[in-house]
Amino acid sequence: MRLAIVRQRYKPQGPAERFLESALEALLERNVAITLYTREWPQTKLQLIEPHICDPFYAGRLWRDWGFARAVARDVKAARANLVQSHDRVLTCDLYRPADGIHATYLEERLRDATAMVRWRVAASPWHRYTLAMERKLFASPWLRAVLCSSKMVRDDIMARFGLPEDRLPVLYNAVDANVYSPAVRAHRERIRGKHKIPDDAVAFLMVGSGFRRKGLPAMLEALAGLPPDTHLLVVGDDRRMDAWKHTAYDAGVRERVHFTGLQTDVSPYYGAADAFVLPTLYDAFPDAAMEALACALPVVTSTKSGAAELVREHDAGFVCDARDVGALTAHLRTLLAPDVRARLGESARNAVLPLSPAAMTLKLVLLYKELLEASIAYRTAAPAAPPPSVAAPAEAPPLHGEFGLDSETLPHGDDILPPAPPAR
Repeated sequence: MRLAIVRQRYKPQGPAERFLESALEALLERNVAITLYTREWPQTKLQLIEPHICDPFYAGRLWRDWGFARAVARDVKAARANLVQSHDRVLTCDLYRPADGIHATYLEERLRDATAMVRWRVAASPWHRYTLAMERKLFASPWLRAVLCSSKMVRDDIMARFGLPEDRLPVLYNAVDANVYSPAVRAHRERIRGKHKIPDDAVAFLMVGSGFRRKGLPAMLEALAGLPPDTHLLVVGDDRRMDAWKHTAYDAGVRERVHFTGLQTDVSPYYGAADAFVLPTLYDAFPDAAMEALACALPVVTSTKSGAAELVREHDAGFVCDARDVGALTAHLRTLLAPDVRARLGESARNAVLPLSPAAMTLKLVLLYKELLEASIAYRTAAPAAPPPSVAAPAEAPPLHGEFGLDSETLPHGDDILPPAPPAR
């Protein structure tokens, strides 16, 4: 049996790749041959994976994504793998993992309060138009057998937007290692707080992630301004407008209470220094940082468009509000100033993610691979030239909401919006 994995940029140290490699290791032990289709072969512990380099020339992100999708489609068809899993938008996959969620939904959330100029720039962007068109084509592909959703939020969005049935949308959360991320990280509290001059008795909130506007930093700065002057915010991550964000914090009157740490190779000490985790994100399919915070027994405040919100709600592990509702966000943060509330929610937070161990999530993924591989072999042995019968294209999906000029019914599709083929290397 042969499994093909498609990942344009494969980073072995990334959380998605670490989780995937655990399952792939189990498959290799079961004599499943694995080929990785990628632009560059990385250093990985799985030496038995066969690399297949697809690195066509490109200039800009449109040619980058289109050229890779085109090259992979050609090579995968020739290879005749029993099962193809893709983490990128390609039309020749059996199993798709939308790690970043649904692009159409992200754009809607991003542009809810955007200026006319920003809306026009997004609507005119060839890359956004291509990505929306490929997203629709992928979910309507007759070869697509299942979509591996990272949260129920993503699953429900795909059902509503593209019309796929629930039985083709299994939900598999990312794993979180509760041994690595645990209350034991509080041993770093004194050191990290001393480094940033945060008093031990002050309440410190933590945000983790790059791209601060998407992560909800504007709302958090406004909320912090409405909290007592002894509350602090640690911001771990990077943004190309870092100086501008520091000025924004100054204008909000909270600059001395906001500590920008930059990127950190190890975030766990900052979980130990914090009293609660905040992520009022505009859109996140399943933020790993929120899961790590829960495992560290930190209450989590996040937005309705975060995949982590469903765990926070189900397990009473914090609070959920609209990403732009500064009043609600402020009220939730004020509630967390009480130590007994933080202790109660923190205990629930850790219990919420204990079942999501790497071993448990890996087993679920391996079983799904096994089921799909066996079904694929059985069908293609009987009818190798036709797509699997359970993969009938879904009914015509409802149009994307077109408030920002990107109504999918008027979008050109696929090659209609692409530049000429790039020259050979």
